[in-house]
Amino acid sequence: MKQLQSLDYVVFLLYFVSVTSYGYWVYQRKKKAEISTKDFFLAEGSLTWWAIGASLLASNISAEHFIGMSGSGFAIGLAISSYEWMSAAALVIVAVFFVPIFLKNKIYTMPQFLSQRYNNTVATIMAVFWLLLYVFVNLTSILYLGALAIESITSIPFLYAMLGLAIFAIFITLGGMKVIGYTDFIQVIVLIIGGLVVTYLALDMVSDRFHSGGVFGGLLELRTQADDHFHMIFSEGDKYYDALPGFAILFGGMWINNLNYWGCNQYIVQRTLGADLPTARSGILFAAFLKLLMPLICVIPGIAMYVLYQNGAFQNEMAIDGIIKPDHSYPTLMNLLPAGLKGLSFAALTAAIVASLAGKSNSISTIFSLDIYKKSLNPNASEAQTVWVGRIAIWVSFGIALLIAPQLRQLEQAYQFIQEYSNYLTPGAFALFSLGLFWKRTTSTAAIVAAVASIPLVVLFKNLHTFIGGNPIPFLHVTSWVYVILVALMVLISLADRSSVDNPKGLAVERADFTVSSQFAIISILIMGIVAALYTVFY
Repeated sequence: MKQLQSLDYVVFLLYFVSVTSYGYWVYQRKKKAEISTKDFFLAEGSLTWWAIGASLLASNISAEHFIGMSGSGFAIGLAISSYEWMSAAALVIVAVFFVPIFLKNKIYTMPQFLSQRYNNTVATIMAVFWLLLYVFVNLTSILYLGALAIESITSIPFLYAMLGLAIFAIFITLGGMKVIGYTDFIQVIVLIIGGLVVTYLALDMVSDRFHSGGVFGGLLELRTQADDHFHMIFSEGDKYYDALPGFAILFGGMWINNLNYWGCNQYIVQRTLGADLPTARSGILFAAFLKLLMPLICVIPGIAMYVLYQNGAFQNEMAIDGIIKPDHSYPTLMNLLPAGLKGLSFAALTAAIVASLAGKSNSISTIFSLDIYKKSLNPNASEAQTVWVGRIAIWVSFGIALLIAPQLRQLEQAYQFIQEYSNYLTPGAFALFSLGLFWKRTTSTAAIVAAVASIPLVVLFKNLHTFIGGNPIPFLHVTSWVYVILVALMVLISLADRSSVDNPKGLAVERADFTVSSQFAIISILIMGIVAALYTVFY
């Protein structure tokens, strides 16, 4: 039944009041007489490791995970978990090699790093690209998918749901990174508990249908009833090969996507930039452990729905005009929850959406204020003026998103929309950062060429099949090929420039100490071991 009952509203109201009250308390407790850009955008020194880790996860998880990944679990199976499990491995690499350099050089934003490492031209090009991507693709699609998910689960109309999410997120974002970071911890607790409730329901239903003996029996029954949904690596020719192209998951484009997302993305890295190195690293490892758990919350319910559907359940709920709609998996399960638990699950979904919206808009505000306004429009702006402009940027970005989001209803798969358009910047951005971080001879000229060439090359490879025939190239392969070409171009251009032998820009970025503590090393090896074991078991 597509509506919440009185008890559900009580549970949701309790969640809403808890988050807003806690956020206001954090804001009052930690606010300063004169707020600085460092304090507003980075919450310098005030976020603990658990707040950083929770905020990393909360910023990453949104409606597309609950709805989209559950739908992919129904259609594809456990293989879609690669996005989560490989993220955990990538986070370890980021903690060891990326974050120490950013903190050593007192980096506030990713464009600032590019400016320091290369020049202002490279930084401005990428800042504009990132702003356009964050506002017109990421923020808009999160708002759209979130409102669509709420509409599909409750009786709340799409436009009201969209406005409610935007206002809730703006309220949190205007308090700055401190409020976002600490409220994200509550959001993650609600997200995990509410998500596990839906997983429990799904596995309990499987157990009842097959008399498997409880929830754990239901989990084991999934492997028996849907063995083809527990293969992690697809061979060429498989109908899902284009989405998850074989060993590109383990050795190719998946690494580029994840390392760029977790290590070079303002939206994510910003949570760690105000902390000391041990705290930042601990927070990242905490986020990695949470990422290992996400398939249990987002993917397993979809596989359970597939098993139930194949055995005669939910035939009407999972299809429209005879066509199966995998993305109906999660909403269908939520609508089966009893009063109270449905409210908790609805709160979990809302928590994921609002946290992502707040994190994304804060990053938009940071890049615009520090890398566009402060650097180019008003270099003499005071700290208070810059923060004020940052808050205006939050309102403007949400205004744009509210205007564009309803237009996404015309798309068949909004999740693919996010992946496809985000991928235009990924190879170029990661080429700039990977060589900029670890090869001091890389020149500014090489960086400009890579920044400008990234989008045309991605477009060329995406449409190559129309010129030479054959099938479209999977986007993870496109990512790999374009990245390799851009790195080769950057190396050749840099080597051809003799002045790069003693490149002052390369030396402007101080080398960092990559030494790790024994405790950090043990936990990192444990995470990598768990990822390796999962792929071994489900190969």
